[in-house]
Amino acid sequence: MLSFMDVYTLWRAQPFPRGGSGGELSAIHGDLAVADEHVTAVIRFVERGVFKPVTPGVLPMLDDILERTERLLVDADASVRAVAQQQHAYAALLRLLYAQFLAAGAG
Repeated sequence: MLSFMDVYTLWRAQPFPRGGSGGELSAIHGDLAVADEHVTAVIRFVERGVFKPVTPGVLPMLDDILERTERLLVDADASVRAVAQQQHAYAALLRLLYAQFLAAGAG
């Protein structure tokens, strides 16, 4: 399993995924941006030791994004699939990072 700092380093190096052209991909992209903003609380923890989770709903929000992208992948054409896969991978990374952040701050 990747350590908290490994996941943090991966997230900081990962570009934010692109959005789709309307519809569900655009909606997911917007929700992913909101989740990403909440996850930036991790930066204060790493750089200054400040543990201050923003909202208790981050993990459920990311779970919802993961489920929505998985549904899109079922019957998606190649262009939608590529964007949905990027969004899914980024959401999975955010979820892992935020869960480890919560565990690190609690312990």
